[in-house]
Amino acid sequence: MNILFLSQVLPYPLDAGPKVRSYYVLRHLAKRHTVTLATFVRSSDTPAALAHMRTVVTRLAPCPIQRSALREAAAIGRSAVSGEPVLITRDRVPEMYALLSQLASETSFDAIHADQLWMAPYALAAGTHTNGGHHRPHLLLDQHNAVYLIPGRMAAVATNPMLRLGWRREVRQMARFEARVCQAFDHVVTVTDADRQALNRLYPRGHSPEFTVIPICIDTQSITPRPRTDAPGLLFLGGMHWPPNGDAARWFTEAVLPNVRAGEPRARFLAVGQQPPESLLKPELAGFVEAPGYVDDVDPYWARTQVFVVPLLAGGGMRVKILHAWAQGIPIVSTTIGAEGLTYQAGESMLIADTADEFARAVLSILHDPALAQRLAAAGRATVEQYYDWQRIYAAWDSLYVVG
Repeated sequence: MNILFLSQVLPYPLDAGPKVRSYYVLRHLAKRHTVTLATFVRSSDTPAALAHMRTVVTRLAPCPIQRSALREAAAIGRSAVSGEPVLITRDRVPEMYALLSQLASETSFDAIHADQLWMAPYALAAGTHTNGGHHRPHLLLDQHNAVYLIPGRMAAVATNPMLRLGWRREVRQMARFEARVCQAFDHVVTVTDADRQALNRLYPRGHSPEFTVIPICIDTQSITPRPRTDAPGLLFLGGMHWPPNGDAARWFTEAVLPNVRAGEPRARFLAVGQQPPESLLKPELAGFVEAPGYVDDVDPYWARTQVFVVPLLAGGGMRVKILHAWAQGIPIVSTTIGAEGLTYQAGESMLIADTADEFARAVLSILHDPALAQRLAAAGRATVEQYYDWQRIYAAWDSLYVVG
C-alpha cells in the first residue's frame, strides 16, 4: 500500500514515548509498504535526526512548527470562540495543510495514518484531496491514549482555582472533539485497554467505533542489562515541560525523597528531562538532587540507577520509560497511574505505591534487599520481552492494512 503517515513530532531520536511508538510502527509498516512521513519539526530537531528518518521511510516531508507564549494565548482565544480544545487549536498550522494538499496532489495514497489525536484534523483534510477526491483512502487514527482523561487528572491535582477551572473546561471540549473525530476514521487504535474503555464511555451503548489495542513496544534485543554502580541512584526520566511529569518530579522531591534519605542518606534523585521545575534546582538540594535537563545520552544515568521511580499523579496512556527500565534490568517503583495500562504483577515485576510514605518504603525495601531487587529486575525483563517487543507484537498492525 501507499501510506501517508502524519506525526506531531519527528520520531527520532527515541527520547519520548510518542516518538518510540511512531518510530517502531514506521519501521514495521516500511517493511511492507511505501510510506511518506509528513511530520512537524522543531528547531531542536537535528539534521542527523532528519537524515536517519530518511533511511526508515520512502519519503520525508517536514513542516516547521514553533510554539510561543503569544501563540499559546492566541490558541486559548480561538478555542474560546470555536469550542475546540486548546491542545488541538494550538497545533493547527496552515503550512501543514498546504504541505498535505501538495502531497495529495502528487501521490495517490491508499491509506492515511494519523499518529495521535493532534494529527486527526490533518488526516481528514488530506483524505478529501488525495486520489483527486474520487476515491477515499483508508483512514487510521493511532490515538495512543484517551486524551480527555489527561486534563481531567490535571484538574484533580491543580491547586490554582483558575487553572483547575481551565482544565475542567478542556475536559468537556476534548471529550466532545475526541468522540466526533474517532467516528470519522475506519480504525482507531489505542495503546491500552483502559484507554479503549475510556473512549467507549464517550458513546451511547452500542454506538462506539471499533477500537483496536496495540501496545507501545520497544526493541528489547538492543538493550542489554549491565552492572550498576553501588551508589543508590533513583532515576526519573521524562520531559518535565509536560505538566504530569513536572508535577511528579516535584512531588517526589518534596514528599517522598526526605523519607527515603532518612533511611538511606546516600540516596540521590536523578531527574532527567527537559525543563525541570525550578523547585528541583534550589541550591540547598544540590547535594542529593540532580536535574540536568535534556541529555543526549541517558546511559550514564542508567548506570547509576538502583531504582527507577515513576511517581506520576496524572497522565494517560502507558509509560514507555517503564519498558526501558524493565529492559535495562532495573527494579521499579510506580504509582498506580504511572503503571496504568501495562501488563504487570504488583510485587513481582514492579512495586506499586500511591502515597508518599508507601513510595518511600518501597524504594527503601529495594535499596536494602538485594534479593528483592534481583527478583524484580528478572521479572521485569521477562515481562517486556514477552509483551512489548516490537518485532513480536507489531504484526498486529498488518490486519489493519489489508489491500483490497
